[in-house]
Amino acid sequence: MSDSFPFPSYNSAVLDFLSARRSNLAKAMTGPGPDADQLDTILQIGTRVPDHRKLTPWSLVVFQGEARATFGHHIAAVYQADNPDHPDDRVSFEADRFLRAPLVIAVISTPKDCLRGTPVWEQQLSAGAVCMNLCLAAQASGFGAQWLTEWYAYDARVHAALDMSAGDQVAGFIYVGTPTQDALPRQRPHRDDVIHFASSQT
Repeated sequence: MSDSFPFPSYNSAVLDFLSARRSNLAKAMTGPGPDADQLDTILQIGTRVPDHRKLTPWSLVVFQGEARATFGHHIAAVYQADNPDHPDDRVSFEADRFLRAPLVIAVISTPKDCLRGTPVWEQQLSAGAVCMNLCLAAQASGFGAQWLTEWYAYDARVHAALDMSAGDQVAGFIYVGTPTQDALPRQRPHRDDVIHFASSQT
């Protein structure tokens, strides 16, 4: 993927894509997932985000193949420790979380100390932009994508399994695969409820 192409003044295909974009359900995905070249493109686009002072305040962990099941064992062990009386089938459900899609990308928010004062909030927003870009790149590549967190994104023991440092947070787990059903429609907010134009009057 080249860095040197000019930006078009108008691109109706991109506008059509963005106006119709909807999340695909991870539980309704199957293989195949992206091949090596497609994954490289998705990851490159995913990390082309606003980043005040170029701090790179995020990192990515890519789960494919058996690595998904291995990490699922961490999730299941934490769940079982907290819920010893729950049935085995629920523990198995937790263990299979990352098996819902052939590719899962963990986006970790890793705010940096900045002598010039870039706020942590801005750095966290940059990590969120990575999540969104990954979804867009995956869907533009012909795959389904869903940005999820779920309970284990906030558990310190799962954080330890991801080798996260103090102050790091999981911005999201991006599930990518071949959708087995169309993305479901959802009600969008009425624009007049959420969009307000500033007055020019003083």
